[in-house]
Amino acid sequence: MERIGILRHKVFALSVLSLILIVLAYNALFSFSYSVGPNYRNVSVDTRVNITQSLPEVLNVMIDNPITLNAGGTRTVSCNASIRDWNGGNTISNVTAVLWNNVSVTQASPDDNNNHYTNLSCQNTSINGYYANFTCNFSVYYYADAGSGWICNVTATDSYLFNVSVGSSSSNSNLTTINQLLALNVTSLVDYGNMAVGDTSGPEEANVTNFGNQNINVSVLGYGNTSGDGLAFVCQIGNITVANEKFSLNQTDTYANYVALSTAYQMIGGLTLPQQTNDSQQVINSTYWRLYVPPNPFGQCNGTIVFQAQSS
Repeated sequence: MERIGILRHKVFALSVLSLILIVLAYNALFSFSYSVGPNYRNVSVDTRVNITQSLPEVLNVMIDNPITLNAGGTRTVSCNASIRDWNGGNTISNVTAVLWNNVSVTQASPDDNNNHYTNLSCQNTSINGYYANFTCNFSVYYYADAGSGWICNVTATDSYLFNVSVGSSSSNSNLTTINQLLALNVTSLVDYGNMAVGDTSGPEEANVTNFGNQNINVSVLGYGNTSGDGLAFVCQIGNITVANEKFSLNQTDTYANYVALSTAYQMIGGLTLPQQTNDSQQVINSTYWRLYVPPNPFGQCNGTIVFQAQSS
């Protein structure tokens, strides 16, 4: 019986101690202190506030760097943002992004395929507690300006309509470079049709389109079967040497005034295709080609003309 009494006493003492600790913890967290100096000359009062809504924070922005565009098409450029919101990553309601070339325009400029792109609804890729990751994709056209001044700016808005963005002033990680793109496209076939030995063809048109983001000049060379073989055509019987095929920018020129094709690149004089700036109109120019058939090839003939874009 004596042992039971001692045990009960210890349990009672532990219970009292636990209660005291709970009261002290409660007072530390939820009560306030009030102290008075001598003769009330100063009075100390605790202050308290409970912050229930916080701004989302764009912690980091990463973008592809450098960027090589796709000739004649679009390239998906991804801008990835890490965002924190102390109300929870799931309270981030919308994320937008702007990609622009700060050399020629500002963030507030209207969209233009040369220098300014907007994504009003970036995609949520993950949420982990207070954190969320978003990807903002842009379809960037082949004629977007080359240079190192491209910036991706991301803005996050939460369900309390608070928002904050991060741009070039916060981190260089959202700066990127679009590489120069020298590219062209040409009519797929120059067909002189049916000709006889000794005939000179009329002018055949081959259109050249600027598929890059630079002003370009165009150079050409020719071969029959392999580069440097000295031929314009290889025929079922015989062949045609390369100098018998000629080009000009003037459709009405005589064959004698056309420029003879060769096995080495030579520039088409006077042909410059500027970078595209009109979103609805490609930059296209025409070249014209003529052929003289010397004695004595026969049958189906095939050859190749190589068009090459060069910086103007």
